[in-house]
Amino acid sequence: MIHRHFFLAAILAATASPLAAQNVRAGIEAWQRADYARAVAIWRPLAEAGDADAQFNLGQAYRLGRGLAINLAVAKTWFERAADKGHVDAQTTLGLLLFQNGEQVEGLKWLGKAAGQGEARAMLIYGTALVNGDTVTQDPVLGYAYVSRASAQGLAPAKDTLRQLDEIIPIADRKKGLALAKAKAKAAPPPGSRAARTAARKNKPKSAQAPDPKPVAVAAAPPQPVAPLKPTPTKPTPAKPAASPATGNWRIQLGAFGQRGAAQSLFSRLSGSLGGRQAYYMPAGAVTRLQVGPFASKSEAAAACARLKGQSCFPVATK
Repeated sequence: MIHRHFFLAAILAATASPLAAQNVRAGIEAWQRADYARAVAIWRPLAEAGDADAQFNLGQAYRLGRGLAINLAVAKTWFERAADKGHVDAQTTLGLLLFQNGEQVEGLKWLGKAAGQGEARAMLIYGTALVNGDTVTQDPVLGYAYVSRASAQGLAPAKDTLRQLDEIIPIADRKKGLALAKAKAKAAPPPGSRAARTAARKNKPKSAQAPDPKPVAVAAAPPQPVAPLKPTPTKPTPAKPAASPATGNWRIQLGAFGQRGAAQSLFSRLSGSLGGRQAYYMPAGAVTRLQVGPFASKSEAAAACARLKGQSCFPVATK
């Protein structure tokens, strides 16, 4: 399995003292030299004193088991402390951990907070949940706004999701979503962007108007995607010998869900209207896309969507 690594920013708090700032940077420099024990020793007193960046980095150390033994419960505690202070990377990491561990409601709460600060991964997951009404109140306009912002920041899965949303969300709602995205981007620029740094400097008290330190980062392994469920072959029905197994390179997509169980429930509810087609549970980051097929052609897939009145649905090619 290929493990992807995100580099999560640990920007110094505006009110940190010069000594504290130097120590946070020194800890990250030690981490980047693979001197994890030294990094932990630097961050711990700062974290205990309430420094959100140190709390986040210490949580990462516990999560990855570098410089000390893996302890996810302690990692979660440190992430929560930093997240409570508005630390966007802590909110995102905590939300992803909870989300992947089945605590979807709590995870989306933190991802929603991070999405409000413009964090791309959080906006993608929270926005998808809003479009689907997946454990949150359905709001496709706001969901589209978040996904479009994540796509504009260059997040590849968001670009793919946005293309799919463009096929199922009415153009009037998409226009509203884009206008909302523009307004939100102005109010909450992406973390680490020039606009965000400028806003942070403007909000500092005059006594704290020192040059911003360069962003520093700690490598963090993201939660692994949920493994796809192998489709169960449909048994032939002796009473209907003419109903041969369906073939083709087209499927229909019925939504993206934070939990695979939600996708399974939807398929179970709709399977009687799908002519014995199979369900395919396709992992896409922290969400699972429900696809059903195969269909011989795009028109046949579109006709199947038309029969599912009131259900979001669109054809997708498999090759």
